[in-house]
Amino acid sequence: MITPLAVGRADVADFVSALVLVYTLLVIAYILQSLYFSFGGRLPYSRWSSALLEFLTDTVGPFLAFFRRFIPQLGPLDLSPMVGLILLQFVGGLLVAIIRG
Repeated sequence: MITPLAVGRADVADFVSALVLVYTLLVIAYILQSLYFSFGGRLPYSRWSSALLEFLTDTVGPFLAFFRRFIPQLGPLDLSPMVGLILLQFVGGLLVAIIRG
């Protein structure tokens, strides 16, 4: 018995949509942890929190660094995460629509 390995376009579009959603949530988590630390919040040393913060920095940092090169800061306000999220949602939605056909 041979199992089909081919997936439909709708399955691929759903997968891309899920990837965009997960990455959006990671960017939001990165923004929240940055705000927490900028307001003076301190986490006691623990392995899991250090690992989580390092994971967020490693996954979202390069994405936001691309936008920080082109978007200047307005005083203490950094608009690069907002522009990154808007562009991620727009391009992700466009890509999903193209894949679905």
